[in-house]
Amino acid sequence: MADTDGGLGMDTPPREARMWAMWCHLGALSGFIGIPFGNILVPAVIWLTKRDSHPFIDENGRESLNFQVTMLIYFVIAAILCLVFVGFLLLPVLFLGGIIFSIVAAIRASDGVPYRYPFTIRLFS
Repeated sequence: MADTDGGLGMDTPPREARMWAMWCHLGALSGFIGIPFGNILVPAVIWLTKRDSHPFIDENGRESLNFQVTMLIYFVIAAILCLVFVGFLLLPVLFLGGIIFSIVAAIRASDGVPYRYPFTIRLFS
């Protein structure tokens, strides 16, 4: 009999669901490599096209999109705060945090474990 869950147990989502959930988080990194609004567009496209396939994809896609929209809001605020020099300290922190949290979320998704980003405004539910 084929192992459909990667040997991770009965409660673990299927391998394909874990893969798409992982790409919801990793796709957000496309914004950091120069694709305009790729950090929002890639997770949104994956989520909208695959959310009906499995609840795990829906949950992770929504979580990734919420985080990326929240980060965009934080980046805009930090850019405005550059006028008073505080933003110059916040921008690198946001940049690194966005990368680190996205990678952690992708690893958790590939393991079939739900992940909630910290400091996230839940816009999509």
